[in-house]
Amino acid sequence: VKILCIFLTFVFTVSCGPSVSQKKTKEDIDRKRECYLVRGACKTSCNRWEYIYNYCNTEPCCVVRDYQKPVTKHITTHTE
Repeated sequence: VKILCIFLTFVFTVSCGPSVSQKKTKEDIDRKRECYLVRGACKTSCNRWEYIYNYCNTEPCCVVRDYQKPVTKHITTHTE
């Protein structure tokens, strides 16, 4: 009877699925992959010209802001 209890305990613990650390590792890998897809990098801190997209493990995913040329408005006057 003891062997049966040990066997059932073993089967129950193995069949419960992956442990919490394995799930967390998969989430971390997915977050890093998502960071790289937006051309970001996992760093300890972001610079002024970067924004935080999401968090990799504990460090932020820093993405460089796109440079946009300033729009110049031409003033036209009609003289008659």
